[in-house]
Amino acid sequence: MPLEVEILAAAVSMRRAGQATFHGFGLAQTMREQRESRSLTAHGTLYKALGRLEGLGLLTSTWEDVAAAESRPRRRLYEVTGQGIRAADQARADQAAGRLPRLAPGPA
Repeated sequence: MPLEVEILAAAVSMRRAGQATFHGFGLAQTMREQRESRSLTAHGTLYKALGRLEGLGLLTSTWEDVAAAESRPRRRLYEVTGQGIRAADQARADQAAGRLPRLAPGPA
């Protein structure tokens, strides 16, 4: 399964479990735990794929607000869009029907 399809599937799963936003490291952990992902070879690969998905309108992102007392860098928070959910559902249906999953967003 292409990395972008895996990312969308994990993002939709997280959203349906009540976690609307996620950061890249947390997503990578979820992908490894839930899907035993082999596609994720480096975090650079993940962030490039997240950027592609955002460019397609399947994800949105904002910078996290970090309190001055926290000693860590701020993180980029991602959220799957309605279009992204439809694309993930279509990719899952494609896979179930024995077709290659694709990321063609559904109609708005």
